[in-house]
Amino acid sequence: MQGSIIEHVKRSQIDDLLTTGEAAKLLSSSRQHVVDLCDRGALPFSTTGVHRRVRRSDVEALQARTERLTRDQERSLWLAHAVAGAIVRDPVRTIALSKQNLQKLQEQHMRGQLVRWLGEWKELLDGPIEEVLATLTSRTPRARELRQNNPFAGVLSDDQRVRVLQAYSTTHAVHR
Repeated sequence: MQGSIIEHVKRSQIDDLLTTGEAAKLLSSSRQHVVDLCDRGALPFSTTGVHRRVRRSDVEALQARTERLTRDQERSLWLAHAVAGAIVRDPVRTIALSKQNLQKLQEQHMRGQLVRWLGEWKELLDGPIEEVLATLTSRTPRARELRQNNPFAGVLSDDQRVRVLQAYSTTHAVHR
């Protein structure tokens, strides 16, 4: 199974180049708007023959600059910051627990989009801790999706989780 997840991740990296039409769907805009962004230099692109191709990560970065987080996404980001703190305090234990959780999730979910996110978490957890921390605290659409499908259950105690959510609610009420 591990080999098939890695192959799936590699295939998704190949699929990382999008047509301008696919990028337009992600941005909820017209294809012509994406072409205009490319022509203005706001969205990097390469050409395949006469067709423009844009990297998904560039589209997501553009989207992240123009999109506000929903309340749920903000709350998720606060919890992710707390998880990042746990990783910084005890990286060996926290990453080991996350890898155990990831393995259980991978055994339970063999199909669908979740397989992609779990494959990405596997690559992240096997790589430099700084990449895990960057993903947890990023506001990009990719990071938002990864946070919704993460292997960090049990990293925060119930009390820690409640305190983070209370702090978020207090701060959120003051700033709204």
